[in-house]
Amino acid sequence: MARINLLPWREAARQQRRQEFLTLLGAALGLTFIGVALVHFYFEDRISGQQTRNQYLKTEIASLDRKIKEINEIEKTKADLLSRMDIIQRLQKSRPEIVRLFDELVTALPEGVYLTKFEQSDRTITLEGRAQSNARVSAFMRRIESSKSIGQPRLMLIENKDKTDTGLSHFRLSFNQISPEPEAPAEKPAKPAKKPARKA
Repeated sequence: MARINLLPWREAARQQRRQEFLTLLGAALGLTFIGVALVHFYFEDRISGQQTRNQYLKTEIASLDRKIKEINEIEKTKADLLSRMDIIQRLQKSRPEIVRLFDELVTALPEGVYLTKFEQSDRTITLEGRAQSNARVSAFMRRIESSKSIGQPRLMLIENKDKTDTGLSHFRLSFNQISPEPEAPAEKPAKPAKKPARKA
């Protein structure tokens, strides 16, 4: 019986299978590399896009911060202007009252009483001065009480002559400034009643 040597065929088949395996392995590695590269580029693109959006948001936020700062400065300037306008309006409104106040003080100040200090806080006036006697201070307070523009005098301090070494008593008192009552609007004269028309 003839013998057939199968070794070369088996070796060739083994080599072919190895070649196919290496080819498949190379293809798999190539596909894996391509897949990894695609994923890498995809995420790089996403990261780049997100960074671009972040930079845009930072720029917009910085712009908004500048605008908010400008608005705050404008609001502060507006508040300062309104405050100054309010002060000016109050000064203009109180100008007649100040004139009336000093006029009333001059009228109420009796002879022998001398003022040395004047302070005003809102509608409260505080005075300091010298007087020839306590009776003159009492007379000054009575005149303040009877005034229409000032009232409610309160004696805060009085020192006798022998304590001041000036021959005059030292006193401090306060009183309130009274707002003048608004004048009532003048009534319009009544229109005369119409006479009924005569019948023909």
